[in-house]
Amino acid sequence: MSDKIFFAKGDSPEMIDAFAKAQATFKYFWRELSWEHRRIIPGLNVACVKVAFSQQLPGDSEPTVEHMWINDIHFDGDTIFGTLINDPNELTNVSNGDEISIPLTQISDWLFAINDRTYGGFTIQAMRAGMTEEERQEHDEAWGLEFGDYNNILVVNNQEENPENLIEHPMSRNMQQSFVDFLQQNPDELNAKDEAGYTLLHKETIAGNLTTVQVLLQQGANAAERTTGGKTALDFAKQLNWEHLVPVLEGK
Repeated sequence: MSDKIFFAKGDSPEMIDAFAKAQATFKYFWRELSWEHRRIIPGLNVACVKVAFSQQLPGDSEPTVEHMWINDIHFDGDTIFGTLINDPNELTNVSNGDEISIPLTQISDWLFAINDRTYGGFTIQAMRAGMTEEERQEHDEAWGLEFGDYNNILVVNNQEENPENLIEHPMSRNMQQSFVDFLQQNPDELNAKDEAGYTLLHKETIAGNLTTVQVLLQQGANAAERTTGGKTALDFAKQLNWEHLVPVLEGK
């Protein structure tokens, strides 16, 4: 992604760095959420994205910026969709409950939690770094979540115990045979497209799922299929920097 947008005038270097890290790692948020959508029993306590909203208010020389959270997230590889869950303080161009669609370059943070343990939350951790121990404890209790070490921000579940989870979600590996069975029983699904031209190969690539991408290709998925926006699965792998998928989709 290029042309990153950091809206707020006067933001600290630490906060601007947090914005950049959130944008660079958002793919892990989406990977987890894509599997959450398939779980029979939900596994996430929370999953939300912080967005920088701006508006040029009358009489002001600079746009007013407010960072607010959205949930009910969907991602098509280019655009993030969700619902605003905060009331703006000054902005009048958005309201609580609005459906939002924004480019990845407009997010300032993301957060999900499993068993009350948080992942992501880069701006939150930047703020926690400046708190006293007592203030951090009060902050965490108010959220009802365990934020851990602000100097060691995790982006995937069991990252320290199983660092291979950074490469691939364990559910992708564990679901291999059932996914093969599904495709063999439903061959029409292999290259079926949704209304925007996305195939299963596009969607599994955007979510960074190595095993399911390999299964799709082995079962005959067409890697040359393009969305209505003209993108192949390989385009998304490169765009989102899923380095482990690029050679697979290139057939190397």
